[in-house]
Amino acid sequence: MSKRRNYTPAFKAKVARAAIEGNATVTELAQRYQVHPNLITKWKRTALDSLPDAFANPRSHNQGDEQARIRELHA
Repeated sequence: MSKRRNYTPAFKAKVARAAIEGNATVTELAQRYQVHPNLITKWKRTALDSLPDAFANPRSHNQGDEQARIRELHA
């Protein structure tokens, strides 16, 4: 029975970044980092899908909660 390997988020980000840069093929990256090419493709997709959140305004998510708190304090 094979043991599953757990990869750190930092390692996944490093590999995904290398895949996004495109200086090497997925196969080359798989050999370099000793991971399955499907994992690299998955990590790359996850990284690209989460990019819009990286540029989101963190205050905009809490603005409604903040306004409700202000109304509560004024009451």
